[in-house]
Order: sequence, then C-alpha cells, then structure tokens
Amino acid sequence: MNFALAMLVLLAVTGGIWLLDRLYLHARRPHEQKEPWWVEYSKSFFPVILVVFLLRSFLVEPFKIPSGSMIPTLLVGDFILVNKFIYGIRLPVINAKVLDIDEPRRGEVMVFRYPENPSVDYIKRVVGVPGDRVAYVNKQLTINGKLLPLTPDAGYQYGDSGLNYVAAKQFREDLDGHEHPILVEPDKPAVQLTSVRQFPHHEDCEYNESGFVCVVPKGHYFMMGDNRDSSSDSRYWGFVPERNIVGKAFLIWWNFSDLHRIGRSIK
Repeated sequence: MNFALAMLVLLAVTGGIWLLDRLYLHARRPHEQKEPWWVEYSKSFFPVILVVFLLRSFLVEPFKIPSGSMIPTLLVGDFILVNKFIYGIRLPVINAKVLDIDEPRRGEVMVFRYPENPSVDYIKRVVGVPGDRVAYVNKQLTINGKLLPLTPDAGYQYGDSGLNYVAAKQFREDLDGHEHPILVEPDKPAVQLTSVRQFPHHEDCEYNESGFVCVVPKGHYFMMGDNRDSSSDSRYWGFVPERNIVGKAFLIWWNFSDLHRIGRSIK
C-alpha cells in the first residue's frame, strides 16, 4: 500500500468536508443542531493528517529495517529516520523533484525505491555516483582506479534464518571519508553470476568469476550493502535512477531488541 497516496486521499476527504461545512453546510444548519459526526471527525482529523503528511513528505520519514543486508551498520528491527529534503524537495506520491538542494555522495546510506518494483523501499550505501568506474574484484572495492583501504576488525557472527549462524570477517572500509564496517564471507564469490539480471545499462558493466566493473551512467547511482555477501544490490539488479531516491538515513530511533541502539547516528 502506498502510504503517501493513502494520506493524500484522507487529507483531501477530510479537508473537503471541512471546507464544505465552512462555506455551505454551517450556514444552513439550525443553530441548536449539532454537527454531523462525519463533519466533526473530519474537522478533528484534518489538521493532524495535514501535519503528518507534510512531515513525512518533505522533512523526515520513519522506516524499519527488514533484512540483514546492511549488517553491521543496521540490524534487522532497527527503526530509522530518513531525511527527505537533503537530496532535493520532491512532490509526494509522484516523487518528482521540484527543488535541488544536494546530491548523494559516496559513502552515504540512502533509501530509494527498488528499480524492479518502485512500490518497495530499499536501503543501501552509495558506492558509485554518475561517471564513476566501480570495480569489485576479489572482495576489494575500487573507485576510479583507487583501491579503498580496508582495516581488519574483529570477527562477527549473526543469526541468518532459524537457528543458522553466519561467521564473517569484519573490516573497516573508508569510502570518501565515510569510515564504516563491512562484513565479508571469504568462501563466497564477489558476485553470484547466476543471480545477475538484464537491467537497464547492463552494457556498462563487465562480469567475470573474480567480480565486476561498472561505469555508472548519468543520473544513476551504484548501491551496495555493507553485508557484502548477503545483499541484493546494484551488482544484481543494476543502477538506481535519480527519480527513485527517497532520502538519506541518519538516525536509529528505536529497536525493541536492543535499546542501546536508540539514538545512534548512521554513518
């Protein structure tokens, strides 16, 4: 369900009833007669719906992390806040940009509409911006010929599904000043070739057994999960068009399973 569309419909209905009552019905209603329930409810809910609609559409929107593709930066069950205006003001529902403010930068964690199904929101890290040559070969990321430094960190274990546990190696990766943790499973390939789809601008990428090289087309972004071997990302379904951008993730505001994560900034 498109929440923004549902809110817009409710806003139009309650606002229309409030306006109809103010301009027409109120003057024709006997003084001693109470307002109909549907008028009373509409007048009560309209300002609340308006405030929520404006906040979620133009300022901040909450999201819940449903998968482990961004472990260890984001955990399943994290509730996060997303800045909706940092990458430009967009009209709700149609997501058309009406005012430029800033552009996504490498290393930032971004929420976007999944290119293969825009009704679904995804969250990944921006690895490549328009014009970048992104290479991921033998589990090491190179941007425009520059190998990103990796610093070994402690091992990391997490529950995958059921009673299964994954043991991965953790590294600190520095992507244009955004130092963040990543997980790597040494026994898995850099890319599962059988899972790569025929996406738009696929001709800008080259795949082989050791990894891939892609040149990011104009108006698009290359996204990858921090949990490198358990992430469905641009390696498999392609580039994210600028029109699909939702906003920048910046804060974890709640987690029922781990209260210590509340208030953590997203780097």
